[in-house]
Amino acid sequence: MSQGTPVVFVVDDDISVRESLELLIGSAGWRPETFASAEQFLNCPPALVPNCLILDINLPNLSGLDLQRHLSVGRPDMPIIFVTGYADVPMSVKAMKAGAVEFLTKPFGDEELLAAVQSALEWSKTALAAGSELHELRGRHASLSRREQEVMALVVSGLLNKQVGFELGISEITVKAHRGQAMRKMRARSLADLVNMAARLSGAH
Repeated sequence: MSQGTPVVFVVDDDISVRESLELLIGSAGWRPETFASAEQFLNCPPALVPNCLILDINLPNLSGLDLQRHLSVGRPDMPIIFVTGYADVPMSVKAMKAGAVEFLTKPFGDEELLAAVQSALEWSKTALAAGSELHELRGRHASLSRREQEVMALVVSGLLNKQVGFELGISEITVKAHRGQAMRKMRARSLADLVNMAARLSGAH
């Protein structure tokens, strides 16, 4: 399988479940990675390709919900499909509220699981792409000089060039020069584009 093959992680303490899911996932063209406990899974490095987690809610020691809490901090972009042998509605609601993408009760059909995995991987692919774009945007912003960053911040807040100059104690012509440089380095096609970029950068902190 290629390096870009999506990874489907499975955490389930039942070896027969792990083995059957490993075969099913592999037959669908994805790369399965199985673990018998939440602790084992936490020791594995994050995947850099689209991925998701099939997680048994009833695990010894660290439960599925405990692991979900851990991942919400360390790997918030990982979609989780919960599976359980018990039709526990309150637990299901809790898992979904905490961000699980699906909750399946054993025994579930192969097609039902594969559809859930396909949907989760599409979600992961989108999240990875957005993360990559944000990383690039941060790099562009870091390439601005301190003065260009100051001018950009004031311009996107709605101030006119003259007002920006007054705030920073520089001439309007100097403001225009810095503004032009900031637009070029950020690769903004318009002021609206620059405002949108600034909003994405501030929303990501």
